Amino acid sequence: MTSMTSALRELNRLATYIEQMGPNSGDLEGTLRRVAEQALNITPARAVFVHLLEDVLPGHTPLHLGTGPLPAPEAIFAEEGWGTRALRDRSPLHTVTSQGALSCYPLMRGERPLGVLGFLWRTPSPPAGDHLLVAESLAHLTTLALHRAFPSRPERGEKRRPWEGLERLRRAGMLISSRLRLQDTLEAILSMALEVTHARYGILRLVDPSGQNLVTKAIAGERLSRPAVESLPINTTSITGWVAKHRQPLCIDDVRLSPWSRIYYPLDYDLEMRSELAVPLIGANGRLEGVINLESPRVAAFDEEDSQLLQALATQAVIAIQEARLLDALQDIAWKVLTDSLDVVLEHIIRRALELLDGKAAAIWLLEEQHLVLTAHSPEHPPGDRIPVQGSLAGEAVRSRGPVTSPDVRQDPRFYRPDLAREQGWGAALVVPLLAGDAAEPVGAFTLYAAAADTVDFDTSDWDKKVLSILGHYAALAVHNARRQAELQAAQEQHAVAETFAALGDIAANVLHHLNNKVGTIPVRVEAIQEKYADILAEDPYLAHTLAAIQESARDALRHVRDSLVLLRPIQRGPVHLHECVRDALDAVPLPPTLRVHVAALEDLPPVMAGRQSLTLVFVNLIQNAVEAMEGEGELHITGRRVGDGVEIRVRDSGPGIPRELQDRIFDFAVSPRRGTKPHKLGFGLWWVKTLMARLGGSVQVESVPGRGTTFILRLPQAPL
Repeated sequence: MTSMTSALRELNRLATYIEQMGPNSGDLEGTLRRVAEQALNITPARAVFVHLLEDVLPGHTPLHLGTGPLPAPEAIFAEEGWGTRALRDRSPLHTVTSQGALSCYPLMRGERPLGVLGFLWRTPSPPAGDHLLVAESLAHLTTLALHRAFPSRPERGEKRRPWEGLERLRRAGMLISSRLRLQDTLEAILSMALEVTHARYGILRLVDPSGQNLVTKAIAGERLSRPAVESLPINTTSITGWVAKHRQPLCIDDVRLSPWSRIYYPLDYDLEMRSELAVPLIGANGRLEGVINLESPRVAAFDEEDSQLLQALATQAVIAIQEARLLDALQDIAWKVLTDSLDVVLEHIIRRALELLDGKAAAIWLLEEQHLVLTAHSPEHPPGDRIPVQGSLAGEAVRSRGPVTSPDVRQDPRFYRPDLAREQGWGAALVVPLLAGDAAEPVGAFTLYAAAADTVDFDTSDWDKKVLSILGHYAALAVHNARRQAELQAAQEQHAVAETFAALGDIAANVLHHLNNKVGTIPVRVEAIQEKYADILAEDPYLAHTLAAIQESARDALRHVRDSLVLLRPIQRGPVHLHECVRDALDAVPLPPTLRVHVAALEDLPPVMAGRQSLTLVFVNLIQNAVEAMEGEGELHITGRRVGDGVEIRVRDSGPGIPRELQDRIFDFAVSPRRGTKPHKLGFGLWWVKTLMARLGGSVQVESVPGRGTTFILRLPQAPL
């Protein structure tokens, strides 16, 4: 079994071979054998058989290749046999028999039955999607081989065209596949359709995003610029809609005749058309992609041979359309990875996945230790979920590093929310891992859900797995790029902080040194005054109290100067216990009795690499900020957890939150989230927080929803064991 690209190449080679065969039974037997051999190579069939009716080729021995029991002709062409039913219904028959899963394709010449092409599958049930597209193409080519072997007499008084159609079909497939842009691909498809059938006019419509209408995407024909009707509903009110709804080709000799005259929509009101050939474009997994309509001003301009050629072209066209769409999406995503934030990129990848695979909902999960955290999702998917890797459907894709499918998540015990699936109307699911780097390490998972009403079988659709895996690779690349950018930004910030402190330290140290010298003389001079004028001070309590206050203020200023000088010196990093720094900070900040503080999960955390005094000052500033934000009344939560090779601490208050316009600037010098209510506050504390965290080799972020509090998230590297 080969890839779809290889299968398309083999189909082209087979078309070339059929084009070269002559009109005799010897060539036909060899061609039928070659069709069966190729079918075994490019489909998951364990056996392939061709049975012709006795009056078509007297003495014909049924052809059977592969392993498995040979179906007897009397069983196939019995009154209710597989072949009889397929020929009677003019459509493929898919069933499960005692011999195994079986598909029977009718071989027809106009209204005359010729025989059947059958497949015994390796799978428990007939496959879907790509493999059935290939099987259908093989049936079309088998029918063309029979036409080639038994040229018909001229019909309807017209001279039949020479057998150049197959060569044009082979060349059409090559030209269509060579296009890069989707619009170029669509125009090439329509152009080739006109060429292989000698049609005069044509239009190609694709299904719109709603799945309810067919919208014009390409049009061709003399004096034809735009169609009279741009969009048609997928129902039986138009010929195009009928073909789309029933997913069956139509060859109409005269559109003026009933019943077609009632539902015929003209390409152009100034052009009179008489005959029409319409073929549906059925994609992988049985999805309707669109319809090709060909028209002619002549009555009976198209025949069964044209229909077979156009159907074979439609199979190649669907593959080309899918590949062009995927290429357009990847080019778009690649640019966004370089220019947009991670959230924007992941949401865009999700939209593209829903468009390409006709999904109902999708989500991207990122790996955090033994859990998957919902990071981006479509509007139909609720936010805020967190699921374990072990035992979950998405986790299975991460553990296996390959695609995982579910026929129905509403009944799958691996799915974490069957109630949500029932509520949202989700059915089948496809999950792929997000693999990053040369080592293909999993960083998350990409889940896609189909609507419960859709008959989607992701398990047998190689195309769906391929598309979602490629999109998952770009999502992993975006995650990897965002993390690298964050590391680079952190390194640049630390370098900038180092340079800033090199300059600021020199200036501040000099200023503080002189200040210390000047302020340091105040307590000495006060003591001299107190000794020399003790009698006067004894008689004047106010003067004595004032001198004592001046002396104490000077000593307090000296202590702050010494503390500030310590902060300007290089930080000696080492193992520090977080719960000790938080305890020291809570002891240093006066807390009102109306404020409730909750500290959890800190003592069990490993030590971090930091400086204890500097890290304590970080917590002091954050706690003071929270106290002021809540105006002394509310709740303060301080929690921590391991994240990879580091530790994350969250300081969350129940205050009014930070206005959105300030959230990107609150760590800037002289910016405060409360400057409107307290203009004297410069925000120096939060600037210190970011600066000290950068010097400690960590980082700080803020999350805030106005009216619902603020959370500061600190991340520090874990101390080596």
